[in-house]
Amino acid sequence: MAQLKTMAIAEDNPISMLPNLVACLEALRALPDFAALDANALEPAGFTGMAHDHIRIKGQGLILRVPRVSQWGLAAVVNLAYQSACFRRAYASGHTPALHSVLPPSTDLPMGALLVEEIEGRKPRLPGDLAAIGAAIGAMHGLTLPRIEDRRPLLSPINSLAATLKTITLQAAFLESAGLNVDTLRALRDELDWARKFVDRYAQPTEPTSLILTDSHPGNFVIHLSGKAFFVDLEKALYGLPAIDLAHATLYTSTRFDPDIDAVLTEGETASFYRDYLAKVEARRAAQLRPWLAPLRRLVWLRTMTWCAKWTVESRGSGGWSRQRLDARTRSHMEACLKDFFDPATVARQRSEWSGGRAVEFGA
Repeated sequence: MAQLKTMAIAEDNPISMLPNLVACLEALRALPDFAALDANALEPAGFTGMAHDHIRIKGQGLILRVPRVSQWGLAAVVNLAYQSACFRRAYASGHTPALHSVLPPSTDLPMGALLVEEIEGRKPRLPGDLAAIGAAIGAMHGLTLPRIEDRRPLLSPINSLAATLKTITLQAAFLESAGLNVDTLRALRDELDWARKFVDRYAQPTEPTSLILTDSHPGNFVIHLSGKAFFVDLEKALYGLPAIDLAHATLYTSTRFDPDIDAVLTEGETASFYRDYLAKVEARRAAQLRPWLAPLRRLVWLRTMTWCAKWTVESRGSGGWSRQRLDARTRSHMEACLKDFFDPATVARQRSEWSGGRAVEFGA
């Protein structure tokens, strides 16, 4: 079985490897349902994640989701338990894959893995699939909210705004070493100042809370053969402010992120997405959400930009975040996106949405 040990994703890169496939096979064979799994049953799933590798079990309708790194810096066992809870809680929405099994960490599979249902379909095409994505997000937000004491292990911050600002602040520590243009750096510092002042105004939170996806950019959705959207990257779900998901699904930095999507929405398309979402929400709930829609776009944009700075710095090495572990196409697209996102003209254009330039009406 030595030929299974590693499999190159990109021939131009010696460290661009899938996980130890022998370790994956042995871990799967430890499960009763896969004790007789054929040695040649594993193959690359054909898509690349920033923090996970994906391996298909041929003919089983299952994907092995293998973390390279925890985006929240969790220990391997804790990361698996958190992701497992995300899959189980979100499954009731009807828009996420089922969780089949959990493979514990081992010497050769240090982060363990999750075995999940494979959703047959394609990446979203924007703007055409926005309605399907909105329906999936709405179904998630519409799940019954558990009592606070029943929400663990998923995070349920007392104040979603303060929790988001904390994430931004931690990521912003990388701004100085990300090699940014002076004007871009100044603009992001100004946004940080705004974010701190904005969050300070809401020390006593009044925002509505739902189970949210958090990382709801379109690249994390698959459009099923039926046309239904499924969210497949359940790593960061938590109980928080629904407007976070709506923003991250439609911001420029989100719709360009995946090389198979790489779209730019018009203001009208973005506004239509919000209107469609709000039209399907109970009137009182929609009224509660409206004041948060615009400011949360600004906050989530800053969260994304500071994440990009963090990734720029941390991906220079050879660890789990390494850009050299991405296939050549994804790596090239990511580098082009970062150049664009951090360009002063792009930053100015994005900021004009909320800084006195053009106005986008949400739910009007």
